[in-house]
Amino acid sequence: MELKFILNGKKIVTEIEADSLLIDVVRDLGCLSVKRGCESSNCGLCTVFVNEKPVLSCSVLAARVEGQNVTTLEGLQEEAADFGAFIADQGAEQCGFCNPGFIMNAIAMFRENPHPDDEEILAYLSGNLCRCSGYEGQLRGIKAYLEFKDSQKGEA
Repeated sequence: MELKFILNGKKIVTEIEADSLLIDVVRDLGCLSVKRGCESSNCGLCTVFVNEKPVLSCSVLAARVEGQNVTTLEGLQEEAADFGAFIADQGAEQCGFCNPGFIMNAIAMFRENPHPDDEEILAYLSGNLCRCSGYEGQLRGIKAYLEFKDSQKGEA
């Protein structure tokens, strides 16, 4: 079947099987930041935005995004690099496998709640599996990034 959607700002027309998962379609189209980690919709590694909302692409039939706007980390490079530097500064990127899904969910949080408290941050992190750390580095990185963004607003 033919699928038409927008991927990272580009119009896509591709042939898919009726049972194709969104994760497989975006990876086939070169978006390798979207990863398969758990096969059970629990790790967050496959997070993409569909119409600006985070979804687990391993749980979405590709046909469901017909006519929709899908964004992967490849489509958010500037925003992701800005934030990712704060995570790296805290040593929270140890193996890096979870980073794409983590960064996608953090960006969603920043957009939905620009001033989260620790509890709200941890709630957003809860859907992201990181086997290397106890999330303390990620929490410190998020807080440092938010402080930096607030200080930038004061200078503007």
